[in-house]
Amino acid sequence: MHNKSVAELSRDLESGKISSVELTRQFLGRLEKEDEQLNSFITITEEQALADAHAADEQRAAGKATPWTGVPFAHKDIFCTNGVATTCGSKMLANFVPPYDATVTENFRKAGAVCLGKTNMDEFAMGSSTESSYFGATANPWGLSRGEKRVPGGSSGGSAAAVAARLVPAATATDTGGSIRQPAALCGVTGLKPTYGRVSRYGMIAFASSLDQGGTMARTAEDNALMLNVMAGFDPKDSTSIDRDVPDYTATLNEPLTGLRIGLPKEYFAGNLSAAMEEQVRGAIREYEKLGATVKEVSLPHADLAIAAYYVIAPAEASANLSRFDGARYGYRCEDPKDLLDMYTRTRAEGFGTEVKRRILVGTYALSAGYFDAYYLKAQKVRRLIQQDFINAFKEVDVLMSPTTPSPAFIQGEKTSDPVTMYLEDVFTIAINLAGIPAMSVPAGFVHGLPVGLQIIGDYFSEARLLNAAHQFQQVTDWHQREPQ
Repeated sequence: MHNKSVAELSRDLESGKISSVELTRQFLGRLEKEDEQLNSFITITEEQALADAHAADEQRAAGKATPWTGVPFAHKDIFCTNGVATTCGSKMLANFVPPYDATVTENFRKAGAVCLGKTNMDEFAMGSSTESSYFGATANPWGLSRGEKRVPGGSSGGSAAAVAARLVPAATATDTGGSIRQPAALCGVTGLKPTYGRVSRYGMIAFASSLDQGGTMARTAEDNALMLNVMAGFDPKDSTSIDRDVPDYTATLNEPLTGLRIGLPKEYFAGNLSAAMEEQVRGAIREYEKLGATVKEVSLPHADLAIAAYYVIAPAEASANLSRFDGARYGYRCEDPKDLLDMYTRTRAEGFGTEVKRRILVGTYALSAGYFDAYYLKAQKVRRLIQQDFINAFKEVDVLMSPTTPSPAFIQGEKTSDPVTMYLEDVFTIAINLAGIPAMSVPAGFVHGLPVGLQIIGDYFSEARLLNAAHQFQQVTDWHQREPQ
């Protein structure tokens, strides 16, 4: 059962082939057996999961089921879960138990899905390797199958590793600069970052509020569509949520791709991209041509400015968002402070990890008097130029395609001493967040036995088109079905 997709499990539950309690027990058993070496979960909610599974079986018996009723999944530990620890991978929130649900959490609960627990992540979603978690690094299952400790990507590395290792069929994730697509690519699963505002951020612990977006992680495009059907929609509790009708994302999956216009950004097929990576990605694009799509080269002239702009804007917003963690109200507090100032400074020095401190310092500096115009304001102007590049490109083509990452999964510890090298892991993903458009990563082959991702980028609110393109590709390839041993 653990090799089946969400869609297949839903059909098996509907037909009575298996009960939700049996299915949940099976996945919990796999978690107990396999996750010790992966460390993909921070919290496992066995008792609550079995109670929810029992309730789901009763719902199905009463004929009140949704496609998700009784299907196991996991939440990234950035979404607040009422009564269940939500740590954001940080010592600062190691003992935080929210008294409410995030909107995404609530939506899955209403749909009848069974949450098995909370997945590991880079601290406060700041990272590209899930090595900065207070709860230890997560291992890439594809690395373990070779006897190597490789990173699963980040910050949603726990979700990606858990889905790749068949510990859950699907998991929620978030993406601020590539944190869904990059781990999806490195772990050989399918991940979607929706348009900014398509999924509510209420109850999703903030890193950079103008960039953060909740999204989906599963093995197939169809499962991502089923997840987005639950997650997408207007939420009055989130001021950045878009009030716009939500289509059924599964309805157009099977439409043919004849006439689809694909653009290849020339800036994304240069620089650090290895020949082996480029060959795999171009091989995937040739499959699209066989399916009736046309391909042309396009340009995103300001692409090389994306990382510099991002690493001013995101840390600036992080500096503001993380100021609330001061030891006064909730979360970690230092022992025996001498006075209020001592409590503030020692709480933050002891509660945050190195990467989070680095970004707070960079962001505070960029916002400080005398530097605001030189850095933050200029970065926002560059952001607008990057957005315009995409708007211009989509006048010529329907979707853009590129590599998701410049290289396959790297060895743990290889880049932790050089932050800039680590930041360059997101060179193909960051501009998408600056523009606020949707994009996804789809398994597209292997280099040296490690997964490679194809990034599909769309215009605003074109998630259905992206999912259709990904699904049609997965009908003629089996990269998404490959399993790490």
